[in-house]
Amino acid sequence: MENRDQVDASASRGAALASEHLSRVVGEKALVNEISVEVQVGEVLAVVGHSGSGKTSFLRLLNRLDEPTGGIVRFHGRDYRELAPPELRRRIGMVMQAAFLFPGTVAGNVAYGPHQRGQPLTAAQIALLLQRVGLPGYQERDVSNLSGGEAQRVSIARTLANDPEILLLDEPTSALDEDSARRVEDLVLDIIHERRMTCVIVTHNAAQARRVAHRAMVLKAGRLAAIGLTDEVLQDV
Repeated sequence: MENRDQVDASASRGAALASEHLSRVVGEKALVNEISVEVQVGEVLAVVGHSGSGKTSFLRLLNRLDEPTGGIVRFHGRDYRELAPPELRRRIGMVMQAAFLFPGTVAGNVAYGPHQRGQPLTAAQIALLLQRVGLPGYQERDVSNLSGGEAQRVSIARTLANDPEILLLDEPTSALDEDSARRVEDLVLDIIHERRMTCVIVTHNAAQARRVAHRAMVLKAGRLAAIGLTDEVLQDV
């Protein structure tokens, strides 16, 4: 696979997502503390840091899975609180570390989001999505019988079914073995570039950050410690 050192030319169009003094305090603990960062259209930004540094907390704020206690997030320049949360989460899709699938079939999971909006997918559309994530013919399989890598691919297909503009990835390969992890990583990157999507990926793996992201930001104790070109920011990691 080619190295993703160069951000797509579409990134010059401006910020797809921007946080301004974004904070989340729970009790007396600041999980996210005054983070201001812009993610350009078409960019892949890695969020790295030690366990407990606030990576997942920051990511969850970006599509209002958690509510900020300070600051704002702008989606294409617009305060994201102006969008209804379901609409926001459709347009800013998120893939979790573990694939939380609904009981039932693979097809039922993939079709869930569009069905909730009254825009059901056709059988052909479901088949095409599953083929794209490397799971042709999996429509009627029960999700309880999937491997970890297969379940994560279904989770990705379910997110893509909503046609998001931005993709948030919370350590999407950390629960997988090395072979499955690289396959999922390659799949995600191909889809991001194919669809010219903006992406923010949380990873504890510096090598993965170098492979996938043009820029990286480092969090320490909920604060932004560094941001810049991935190779420069992570040169000592």
